[in-house]
Amino acid sequence: MISPLVVDTAADPRLVVVILHGRAMRAGDLAPFANSIGVPARFVFPQGAVPLASGGYAWWPIDEERRIEALQRGPRDLAAAYPEGRPAARAGLVKVLREARHRAPDARLALVGFSQGGMLAVDTLLHEPVEVDALALFSSSCIALDEWRTRWARLRGLPVLVTHGRADSDLALGAGERLRDELLGAGAAVQWLAFDGGHEIPLQVWRQLRKMLHAALADGTDIIRR
Repeated sequence: MISPLVVDTAADPRLVVVILHGRAMRAGDLAPFANSIGVPARFVFPQGAVPLASGGYAWWPIDEERRIEALQRGPRDLAAAYPEGRPAARAGLVKVLREARHRAPDARLALVGFSQGGMLAVDTLLHEPVEVDALALFSSSCIALDEWRTRWARLRGLPVLVTHGRADSDLALGAGERLRDELLGAGAAVQWLAFDGGHEIPLQVWRQLRKMLHAALADGTDIIRR
């Protein structure tokens, strides 16, 4: 994993937000939102280590032929998938999270993931000895669900925003609903937003994230896990 792109919107940030891009994207694709979202924080944008022939990067290798073949049958739910390369991807994210904590030890830490980035975010929090104060998952899906179900207790009480497009042609709305329901069953403090759109991050999602991040900054808030 290359050095993350960092954007500071506060001189002395009390909140660090790590944002993970989706498949076939780059770290800089989401970076403009750091300034437009209107939250004083340090925004950290890591980039996946796996280059794709179609352009952009992924967090673990993708069999593009199998992916296209699967999409011909309709939007997917990846709960039964066990992607190769997850341990290496988790190790890279752990390094980023620990560095973020080191550079701003008194700041709260939020983790945001879009699509494959959301899968990596949850997989890392369930498998690795790291914690965050808030989690947002955009247009994502469970993976390796049999493994996840043995570890859900790690996320009990964690504030989580889950969003998904009703017309998502890549990851099915049902996959997002399953992710929401699994987190609710784990005891996470889940906010759910379904929107009229596809595999994307529309303005209403960024607005909901902004509310979550402002709450994370507020002293004495009851949505941040202690």
